[in-house]
Amino acid sequence: MKARILVIGLMMAVGAKASAQDSSASSLIPQPSTPNPQPSTLNPQPSTLNPQPSYDSFFLEAMVQRQKGNNDAAFDLLQHCIDINPEASEAYFFLSQYYKALKNNDKAMEMVKRATALEPDNLTYTETLMQTYIGQRQYQEAIEVAERLYDQHKDREDLLELLFQLYQHEQDWEHAIGILNRLETINGMSERLSYAKSEIYSRKGDKAAAIAEMKGLADRYPNDMNYLGMYGDMLMMNNETEKALDIYNRILKEEPGNIRAQVSMLSYQREAGDSIAATTTLEKLLLNPSVQTEQKLQLIRQEVIRSEEQGGDSTRILNLFHKILATPQEDGDIASLCAAYMGLKNMPQDSIVPILEQVLAVEPDNAGARLQLVSYAWSAENNDRVIALCQEARQYNPDEMAFYYYQGMAYYKMDDKDQALSAFQNGIGVINEESNPDIVSDFYAVMGDLLHQKGLAREAFEAYDSCLQWKSDNIMCLNNYAYYLSELGQQLDKAEEMSYKTVKAEPKNATYLDTYAWILFMQKRYAEAKIYIEQALQNDSDTNAVITEHAGDIYMLNKDPERALELWRQALQSDAGNKILARKIKLKKYIKQ
Repeated sequence: MKARILVIGLMMAVGAKASAQDSSASSLIPQPSTPNPQPSTLNPQPSTLNPQPSYDSFFLEAMVQRQKGNNDAAFDLLQHCIDINPEASEAYFFLSQYYKALKNNDKAMEMVKRATALEPDNLTYTETLMQTYIGQRQYQEAIEVAERLYDQHKDREDLLELLFQLYQHEQDWEHAIGILNRLETINGMSERLSYAKSEIYSRKGDKAAAIAEMKGLADRYPNDMNYLGMYGDMLMMNNETEKALDIYNRILKEEPGNIRAQVSMLSYQREAGDSIAATTTLEKLLLNPSVQTEQKLQLIRQEVIRSEEQGGDSTRILNLFHKILATPQEDGDIASLCAAYMGLKNMPQDSIVPILEQVLAVEPDNAGARLQLVSYAWSAENNDRVIALCQEARQYNPDEMAFYYYQGMAYYKMDDKDQALSAFQNGIGVINEESNPDIVSDFYAVMGDLLHQKGLAREAFEAYDSCLQWKSDNIMCLNNYAYYLSELGQQLDKAEEMSYKTVKAEPKNATYLDTYAWILFMQKRYAEAKIYIEQALQNDSDTNAVITEHAGDIYMLNKDPERALELWRQALQSDAGNKILARKIKLKKYIKQ
C-alpha cells in the first residue's frame, strides 16, 4: 500500500498556520477553533502580564518532545491540547498512536475515529482508521472505510487488492468477484485474475462459472497451451475428469514436452488409479533435464507422502532417488533430500555417506552435509576423517565455528595438544554475537584444559573466565577451574563457590564431590570436607586413585589415621608409581604436595 505517513513537518505547519486565512483548507493541522483558550492545568498560575500559552504552543512542544523520545511528556501535552481545543484532529491522531503502543486498543480506536470524524478528507487519518479496524478484526468496518477511500481515489489499485482479501475473509464471494471484475476492467483479462475468479466460484459452489472462467481465458488465447492446461486443471478440480483428459491429450499431442501438461496428466493417472502409468510419467518428469529442481523436489515430496500413507515402501522411493542422482545434478538439493529420507528410515550411516559426498561434489560449501559427515565420523571415532573433513570445510565455510570445534576435539582425542589448541584458537576468530553460546563456551573450556596441561595457568584461567561469560553453568569448566585453583591454593572462596554449583547440579558425581571436598580441605574446613569425600567414595564406582588419596588426606587431618592409611594403601594399588603417596604411608602423616 502506498505510504502516506504524517511527518514531523507538522510542526512547521503549526507555525505557518497562524497566518492562514482559509480555515476550511484541507490541512493536517487545522486552525484552532478556540481563539482564546481557558487557562491550562499545566500552568495553573499564569502571569497577569503575559498571555496564556496557545494550543499551537502546546502542540508544537508535544511534537518536540515526541521527536526527542520523551513520550510521557508528549502524551501529557497532547492530552492538554484536547482540553484546550476538543476539535483538534491532529492531537487525537497522535494520541491514538500512543494508546496503541500502550495496548489500549479501545482507546486507540476511539481517538483515531474522533480524528477521522473531525477531518474526514484526511487520507492519513482514514487509512489509519482502516488499518486499526483490520488490526482489531473488525473487517466489515474496515471494508466500509476501504470502499469509501476507493470511491475518492480510483487510482488506488492497492485498495482493491485489500478489499479482495477482506471480502474473502468474510466469505463474501459475490463482492470478492466484484472486486476482481473491477481489476479486470482496469487491467484487462489475465491469468492471475481469471484463476482467482475460478477459485472463488469453486468456493461458492458455482462449478459451471468456475469452469467457464478458465475456458474464457483459454479461448481468448488459443495458442497458449498453459492457459489450456489451466482450463483442464479446473475441469479436474470440478470432477470433469474425462474432459480434462481430452485437454491434456490435446496439449501433449501438440507439445509432447509440455511439462505442465505432464504434471497434470500425472494427477489424472493417480486419480484414476493407474499406478503403472503414473510411475512412468513421474519418472519421465524426474529424469527430464528441462524440469526445474524445485519442481522435481515437489514431485518427490508428494511421492514420499503418498508412499508413507500407503505403508512406506522405501525400496521404491530409493529407486527413484538413485535414478535421478545417476543423472548430472546442478545442485545438491535432491541428494540432500535423499539423505534426509534415508535418515528418516534409519538406514545405516555407511549407506548415507555416499549420498552426502555426492552433495559435496556439486556443493562443496554445503555446511549441513559436511557437518553430517563429520558427525558420522565422530560417532565412528574416525578422528583422521573428522580432521580431514573439517580442514576442507575451513576453506569453504571459514565462518562455521562447529568445524573448528570438531577438528580441535579430534586432535585432542589423538593427544595432539598443539594442533588442538591451534584449531580452537582459530575458531575463536569467527565467534560473533549470533554464535551458539554452548559451542563457544565449550571452545573456551577445552582451550582452558589444554593451556593448563601445557603449564600456562594464567592463560588457562582467562579461557575459563571467557567460557563462563558465555555459559555461566558450564559444569565441567566450573569443576576444572575450581580444582586447578585449589591445587595452587589461589582464590579458594571463588573456587568453593564454583565447585558448589557443580555439586548442586550433579549431587552424585564422584568427581565433583571430590573437588568440593578438596577445596574445603584446602580451606581447613576438615569436618565439612569429610562429609563430601565420603559421598564421593560412595559414588566412585571406578575406585579412582586420586579420590581415594584425597580421602586419606582428609581422614588423616580429621584425626583418623587408621582409616587414612587404609585409603592411602588402596590408592597405591591403583597408582603404584606415586612416590609421595608411598611416603605418606611410610611416615604415617599427610604431606602437602
